[in-house]
Amino acid sequence: MNSTRADFAAPRWLVHLLRTTPAAVPWSRAARAAVALAVPLAVAYLAGDIKVGALISAGALPTVLAESGGTYRYRAQRLGGAASAAIIGYALGLLTGGNLAFSIPTVVLIAAISALISAAGSNASVAGLQLFVFTVLGTGQHVVGEAGVALGWFVLGAAWGLAVALSGWTVHATSPERSAVAQVFIELAAMLSAQDEATQLAARQQLTDAMNTAYDRLLTARSWLSGRDTTYRSLLNLLSATTPAVEASVAMVNSGTKAPPEVIEQFTALATAVLAGAPLPKPLNGKPEDPQVAALYHGIARIGTKQERGRRERVTPAQRLKDWFGLLVSGPLTWIATLRLTLCVALAELTSALVPVDRSYWITLTVGIVLKPDFGSVFGRAVLRGLGTVVGVGFGAAVLGLGAHGFAVVLVVALFAAGAAIGKVRNYGILSAFVTPLIIVQMDLTAGGDWPVVMARLIDTVLGCVIVLVFGYLLWPGSRRPKVGGRLADVADEVAEYVEHGLRPAETAQDTTERSRRRRIAYRGLADLRTAFQQLVVEPSPAGRQAAAWWPAIVALEQVADAVTAVVVTIEHGARPPESADVELLTAALSELASAVREQRDPVDVELPETETLSNVSDQLESAFDAVRGPDFSRSRFSFRRRS
Repeated sequence: MNSTRADFAAPRWLVHLLRTTPAAVPWSRAARAAVALAVPLAVAYLAGDIKVGALISAGALPTVLAESGGTYRYRAQRLGGAASAAIIGYALGLLTGGNLAFSIPTVVLIAAISALISAAGSNASVAGLQLFVFTVLGTGQHVVGEAGVALGWFVLGAAWGLAVALSGWTVHATSPERSAVAQVFIELAAMLSAQDEATQLAARQQLTDAMNTAYDRLLTARSWLSGRDTTYRSLLNLLSATTPAVEASVAMVNSGTKAPPEVIEQFTALATAVLAGAPLPKPLNGKPEDPQVAALYHGIARIGTKQERGRRERVTPAQRLKDWFGLLVSGPLTWIATLRLTLCVALAELTSALVPVDRSYWITLTVGIVLKPDFGSVFGRAVLRGLGTVVGVGFGAAVLGLGAHGFAVVLVVALFAAGAAIGKVRNYGILSAFVTPLIIVQMDLTAGGDWPVVMARLIDTVLGCVIVLVFGYLLWPGSRRPKVGGRLADVADEVAEYVEHGLRPAETAQDTTERSRRRRIAYRGLADLRTAFQQLVVEPSPAGRQAAAWWPAIVALEQVADAVTAVVVTIEHGARPPESADVELLTAALSELASAVREQRDPVDVELPETETLSNVSDQLESAFDAVRGPDFSRSRFSFRRRS
């Protein structure tokens, strides 16, 4: 019997699930995590009280789990909120953990609150998760008469974790913002240096991510500063002035035009100057004959000019609260996620009360972490959590079951902490593999953990994953058939808005600003859409297969946006804008594309312009329609009528 390698190929969803994110190793974050969690244990060993060291180390864990990139101001808000939520949760858990009549309702209520808080944004979501996690952990640490003391050491650990995480603020205050802006120039150089189409496409996506990150960091910092800080203001003005060069670069790549070596060197020099805080290099000399290269030279010349960007109004806490409440009442998605999490946590709590294992709170902990409503695929997280925990339990067994003690435990905790920081940016399974033994050591050292405790953690995790997969996935209505096309249709509408504003004549400065804003919205939407579908494609359900089938449509929409950008660049440098009727044909075609996806039907016949200026846009739109139509439909059921 002959077999091919394809006969033994792993399922598509498993390949995507086990794939790691190609992110740079965050060595500094890993070092901070190791210091935050290992130093309290080392000091405690020297002082002869390991239980206190474990509690302080546990108090520092929320800052390690919530750590992310960004400005120091942003990180302070994010980590401070996470630490505060963890303290509140741990206190509630300690106070109610001795009585099931109190602890079960408390944990279920906190699960619901955690899910609702997630609608307020990324920082609130992380805080909600820490609130839930440490409420559950607190219920397992209840000791009569010692709750106040344990909470005090935990608070000290939280303060220590914050101090370690933000220790570089005094000497590197603007370093994250400078790095974000410099990364834009680095990605520009990389995209223009790419030698093949696949590399260029990947580089363009990285450029979009770099632009989004830079704007996020600078607008967050400037919102806090209300425009008073000169450094932040100059960096934001520099980033804003880079937009024409970005658009010209995308247009060149889209047309296949090679950039001169001096252009790539200029972007590299700009990145170096921004990182070092040095004066920017002088603009390039010369007047290239190629109009696209000339447009790029013109865009580079605008970088570093003293153009002031309009200030963004500061968002007050009251307005943020109003926006959050509006999200809660505007749609059912948050409430559905809350109901699912609450139901599964209630089942986990009841199971914990019935399972004959000491401190089986790990079941509820697993359910809450896997079902966090805004952290991607439920199926994928359940599988990765299970696989990661199996590995993590092995690590925990090596530490506790084999009797490791003294500074051997300190070294192991430091390694686990560094591994968790790296796994956080690489793969959820890797994160679970390191976080599991961390929590086992921190929580079970206080009770003299041994082999039975370690094995109980494995059993609890399996039970938690089973509850999630059965009640939160297999039996949950619509879980295996989510309407994944909605986001694709929304982004198609955003691209249509970009076409509408980008291809019209810009008669005022406000029109030019709106054109750039619409471009950023379209590209950010495409980047978010790519991330959402990458999360969904890990599922073996029809939704996962649908996401994989629609992947070419996402790529095609990105190419439509690039083709539009190429036309926009020519318009900004004197070319005649397309006729209004032609622009209307393009927006109508994109609207039909969005409607067809949203209504799950075949697209109808549309008319597209066939002018030389818009020919590439029309070609890419045809590809997008072909991708949405899919391979199961006959070409005779759908056609384009070109308007010349």
